[in-house]
This record gives sequence, structure tokens and C-alpha cells, in this order.
Amino acid sequence: MDLKQLEYFVRVAELGSFTRASIELNIAQPALSRQVRLLEVELRQNLLIRNGRGVTTTEAGKLLLEHGRGVLHQVERAREELTRVRGALTGRVALGLPPSLTRMLTVPLTRTFRARLPEATLSISEGLSSSMQEALINGRLDIALLYNAAASPDIDTIPLLEEDLFLVQPRRKGAESGPIALRELAEVPLVIPCRNNAMRVLVEAELAAQGCRPQIALEIDSIPAILDLVADGAGSAVLSKNAVTSLGKPGAFVTRPIVEPNLRGKLSLAVSSRRPTTLTQQAMIELVRHTTAELLLPS
Repeated sequence: MDLKQLEYFVRVAELGSFTRASIELNIAQPALSRQVRLLEVELRQNLLIRNGRGVTTTEAGKLLLEHGRGVLHQVERAREELTRVRGALTGRVALGLPPSLTRMLTVPLTRTFRARLPEATLSISEGLSSSMQEALINGRLDIALLYNAAASPDIDTIPLLEEDLFLVQPRRKGAESGPIALRELAEVPLVIPCRNNAMRVLVEAELAAQGCRPQIALEIDSIPAILDLVADGAGSAVLSKNAVTSLGKPGAFVTRPIVEPNLRGKLSLAVSSRRPTTLTQQAMIELVRHTTAELLLPS
């Protein structure tokens, strides 16, 4: 069994698409399809069911996917162990950060990564927690920082910290600036992410516990765009102070504490439970934990 063919099959199966896998692997789609088909011929099994929306795994494909992940992980571990002989870890780490923390964490994380893991490579991408959680499951990300991560058997999480959330409104003459009770939040038109977003789920769940529902003015899956719309008067937002400080112009907004009870977002470090972490990924996890604590936790 060819390791390259096995890697190609695993990526196609995880991403559910030859098109997405060809982009991820930087290989032409016909060549990718041919290699996977050769693997199927060798094993005398249909591994994938092709349809108009992409591909799904057959029972044989599901079995090979589990074995394939383990084989590829062991190969990566072997490479790492060999490079340790000359004193350095190698390999690639794909890290996902939420928009509110990307600007704050990217430079210190990259600087520390280069200093401590000079022969490894780092890829950082930005996304909302729901999309990053999906990327962890399908293998596009190795590590992610997630807000209010939804419980999933496919994800292992490590709690890092809790952040107070605020009602963000445009700064105008005579505008309220004091705390607002959670129940009163239901009377404020909100510019908020779509339903599968962790922040949206939290706001709806906490208001439901108060017997209320949020008043949705606009649904936007982009924190910078939400802040632009708030500044333009389209509504208010529920965000952390980090989001306002790093993505907006803090002087343009009033951030009002949400009280009775306080509304808090939980930040967790997450990895896939489907794939064991490599030594390089483990080292990166420790870098992320240390940097996050140093920059975000109160001193």
C-alpha cells in the first residue's frame, strides 16, 4: 500500500470532496482521483461513494480511514523521532484563532514558535468557532482556540479562561454607558452571527433562561463587519472587550457590562479526538497555553 495514496484517500474522506482535497494537497484533481482509484483497485474495495455533492465513505472506507489516520500519524511520529536525534522537531502545525484574538496573538505566537521550533512550519488561519470546530474534525486544523465550544465526541478541549461579554453600542452624545441587565438585552436590536455560531448560541440560551428571546436586527458572520454596522447605527452587538479593542476603533463604541447575571464567554484550546497529536503539535499546544495566559489572564 502506497503511503501517498493512503494520505490522498484520508484527505478526500475527511474533506468529503476531491475538489477541496486537491486544493489542500496541491495536486490536480484528475491525478488525485486516479491515485485513490488505484488504491481501491489494489484493495479490491470501493472506498468512496461519489455523488453530486462530493463523496462519502463506504463501510470499507470508514475502516480504512481509521487505520489510515493511525498509519500516517505513526509515520509522522517516526519522522519527528528521527529529527530529534539532531535536536529539533519538524512537521507542520495548522492553528485556528478567533477574529477577536488573531491580531493580539499572531505575532507573539509566531515569534515564539520560530525561536523554539525552527525546523517546523506554522499555518495560522482565522475563523468563527463553529467553522473552526468543523475544520478540526475534518483535519484542516490541528489546534484551535474556540469560544463556547459545543460538546462533541470528535473534539477534546482544554479550558483556558472566561471573558466578560459586553453590549457594544455606538458612542453618541447622551448614550447610556452603564451596565445593562441581561433581561433588558432582549429589547435591544442586535447585529449578531448566524445561528450555528457559538456566541449566538450563548446569547440565545442565556436569554431563554430568563424567559426572553433576542431581537435580531442583522445576522453577519464577521466580527469586523459587525463592528462596522454597529458604528453605522444598524444595531448593537454582544462581544468581548478584546474584540472591540483589536478589531474596531475603541473610541467609537460604548461597552456596557451585561449583569444580573453576567454574560461570559469561555475560551478553550481544542484538538481533534480522532487523531493523536504529534510531538510538534504538543509543543505548540504548550506555546499557545503559555502565550494565552500571559497576554489574556489578569496579572
